[in-house]
Amino acid sequence: MAAKGTSLYTFAMSDPTTDTGTDTGPDFTTQLRALNALVAGPKGATVREPDGTIRELSHAGAVGLVKTTEPLVCHLPATAARMGADPFKAYDILELAAFTRPATPLLPTPGGLAQALGLPRPHDHAAEAGLLVEAAALLLDELTALDPDDKSEAAPLARVMARGGWIWAPMVLSALGSADGGRAAHPLQALAVWERLGEWSDQAPEPPPASHGVEPAEARERLARLLGEGAEARPQQADYASAATAAFAPMEKEGEPHMVLAEAGTGVGKTLGYIAPASLWAEKNQGAVWISTFTRNLQRQIDGELDRLFPDPVEKELKVVVRKGRENYFCLLNMEEAVNRLEARADDAVVLGLMARWARQSRDGDMVGGDFPAWLGHLFGFARTLGLADRRGECIYSACAHYHKCFVERTIRRARRARIVVANHALVMAQAALGGLDDATLPARYVFDEGHHLFNAADGAFSAHLSGRDTAELRRWLLGAEATRSRPGRARGLARRIGDMAARRPEAEAALAEVLEAARALPGEGWLQRLTTEAPRGPAEKFLGHVRRQVLARAGNTGALYGIEADPAPPVDGLIEVATALNGAFEALARPLAALAKHLAAIRDEDANELESSQRQRIEGVLRSLKRRAAIPIDNWRAMLESLSTETPPEFVDWFALERDQGRETDIAMHRHWTDPTQPFAETVARTAHGLLVTSATLRDGSGDNEADWHAAEMRTGALHFERPAIRALAPSPFDYAALTRIIVITDVARDDPGQVAAAYRTLFTASAGGALGLFTSISRLRASHQRMAPALDDAGIALYAQHVDGLDTSTLVDIFRAEEDSCLLGTDAVRDGVDVPGRSLRLIVFDRVPWPRPDILHRARRLRFGGHGYDEMIARLRLKQAYGRLVRRADDRGVFVMLDSRMPSRFKPAFPPEVAIQRMGLAAASRLIGEFIGENEFTGDNDGG
Repeated sequence: MAAKGTSLYTFAMSDPTTDTGTDTGPDFTTQLRALNALVAGPKGATVREPDGTIRELSHAGAVGLVKTTEPLVCHLPATAARMGADPFKAYDILELAAFTRPATPLLPTPGGLAQALGLPRPHDHAAEAGLLVEAAALLLDELTALDPDDKSEAAPLARVMARGGWIWAPMVLSALGSADGGRAAHPLQALAVWERLGEWSDQAPEPPPASHGVEPAEARERLARLLGEGAEARPQQADYASAATAAFAPMEKEGEPHMVLAEAGTGVGKTLGYIAPASLWAEKNQGAVWISTFTRNLQRQIDGELDRLFPDPVEKELKVVVRKGRENYFCLLNMEEAVNRLEARADDAVVLGLMARWARQSRDGDMVGGDFPAWLGHLFGFARTLGLADRRGECIYSACAHYHKCFVERTIRRARRARIVVANHALVMAQAALGGLDDATLPARYVFDEGHHLFNAADGAFSAHLSGRDTAELRRWLLGAEATRSRPGRARGLARRIGDMAARRPEAEAALAEVLEAARALPGEGWLQRLTTEAPRGPAEKFLGHVRRQVLARAGNTGALYGIEADPAPPVDGLIEVATALNGAFEALARPLAALAKHLAAIRDEDANELESSQRQRIEGVLRSLKRRAAIPIDNWRAMLESLSTETPPEFVDWFALERDQGRETDIAMHRHWTDPTQPFAETVARTAHGLLVTSATLRDGSGDNEADWHAAEMRTGALHFERPAIRALAPSPFDYAALTRIIVITDVARDDPGQVAAAYRTLFTASAGGALGLFTSISRLRASHQRMAPALDDAGIALYAQHVDGLDTSTLVDIFRAEEDSCLLGTDAVRDGVDVPGRSLRLIVFDRVPWPRPDILHRARRLRFGGHGYDEMIARLRLKQAYGRLVRRADDRGVFVMLDSRMPSRFKPAFPPEVAIQRMGLAAASRLIGEFIGENEFTGDNDGG
């Protein structure tokens, strides 16, 4: 809790909450019907007026309405954007839902509300407007039915939110009645969620696991138990589980783990197929198996499948942990500091009240893919929601007053005792590269699901970026936020995080002071504006200014909206000189950083008899942070700068970039990537791993040459870099793709004509009556098509959602698309990779053109390394294969795959099942075929059995 005298105890506003309602029960339906319920569509807006009249308005008419009334809406930012309006005051039902049902899944649409509340799904905008009234009344009624303990927590929060001007406060307080817990000692005491959370406790370290293997027969038996009696016989799944056991065999030689590459076609049921041997190994050896994924959707899916293994929630809580990086979790200290700033930012009381309500109910404080409603970030902005996670690496570990209640620390300790840890590729690679971040030991057994993403995941994990944003962030991490007239500083710098520990030794204090002084050579606030006006300050900004000048001089597309790049050689005049000066500045920073780390380690070791356990853990955490956030990046940056005057090492690719967003400059950078990023991945994982199962439905290329296809899988997963050859396993899909799917190439649409492309999408989406996914290889083409097609689809009763348009994160868009089976979704590669939508919700996939790789400098180097134009074709085939594989996820799915690009080569046929013919036809014929094929099939919704 903050000390007295802070703003937590001086927050003072008029209290509008003296009326707490009556015991007779308020009539919320009548109150809500007095509001205008507003739904905005692509062409106009629909309003349900207080007398029940439904009125259609133009966007301009709706803008006029909201200037004089406060309507009831669903997702205010999206509503305002569709109307072309500035933000306005409204009763956003999502705010009420977040308060009433914290940490409960809810899609931010009228259809999502209907699904969550058990109401009929609205069929048009008029029904959506009516539903908002009914749904809000039900949510308020739920508040009246809360038990007394819940009411005693909720009522003080609502009072604080009322002081911040929460529009829902009078109705919410009326629903809660007088159950205010006697009122807190101070109004803001209600926001002190950290006081109501339980503490975790440390336990003895876990002993190392044994090394017993798993027999194929055991895996088959465990799989049968997971599936249950009466399950459909699926020999492919059992064969897959048997093959996976090879990854759990005892290791024979140090540094040579067993690696299994297992491609499991869609419908095999690979999740339960690998859970069977993985859970057996964990039980027999009393160790942990880490299951790593690439997408949050699959992480959630695996967590759900593990209910079959541990049906008792209490046992599952002990045995299964979903593990992510520290930056994904709610930070209680950040929350406390936000509460302490309420005196200056009173309107933050609303969002902080909702955050406190969620944190109190959350399973594990996971804000990214967990039970946090991502749409709260859309409603209130990143900084006040997702920004409350420790995204800047400012954790002070045991020096934090909330350390023993911290969500991250609790999860880390649970993971040390768990038997199954569901993680993600980025965390696993970071752990391996740094020898264990927060965990006492690294796992010996891994399952990498979505293994076809390993190449890209490793590319991100092992790349280096000398950018204005990253160097400015390092300055902020070291110095803290530096107060200016426009923005007061508050961030925790290095002195605040470890100053008291460094004070134990004069040498440590001196090193810390030297670090802070050297950090001033890094870009300060306003660096980007100074560079665009060619007024740099200090060595880092001068170097970045020369990089910007070289990119603008050498790039051939300087008018591009989303970034341009150039080779570093030959350098423009003066570049080598400023690079040398910056290298010297980095050296001047690295030297005291190393000394500081050395002195802190000495304090940890030599003062061991004086230090509390928590203090030792805190020093360990700081040492890890110094290495990860400062030492490693600086070493990489210095190596990059030195290569400018010599030559880039052959294993790397360097380039300069000017980053943009819709033409606005956002960053300037020098990038370095491994040409083959699976090389460092293999090297780091092999240090501790005994066995790896790498699995996916699309591991192999579809070139038609079996050996070449397996070689591609080995290249993309790092198998070529292990001493022991990988074991190959293939479990083909049981689906009859010739009966379930159609593949069409449209021959009469000009792919470079935005009007024709949008018309084609509109025609095809209408033919399928929704349930369509449109994939684009360009954000600008996606936006242009959405603008042209949305009104006509809305007239047809088909909701259209779009990445980069709706202001929603990709995961939320996919969840909406899954739930609203007649909706359509437009997206890029991120959507293609994240869609796992069985059933009628996905019955049509349309590509705007062949998904060739982007022809940038990095790809140029990789094409040279991996086989020239054959590498281009492999990437394009794999993208097509992955997209097509999303179309049929269950035995009852039906769907059509369409390519609008008539230039698609016939040699890409092996990307698809050999039994499915590729039909080339005009748009009209394709529209008829889609309508007939989809219309004549029923979707029964049989489950695929894992």
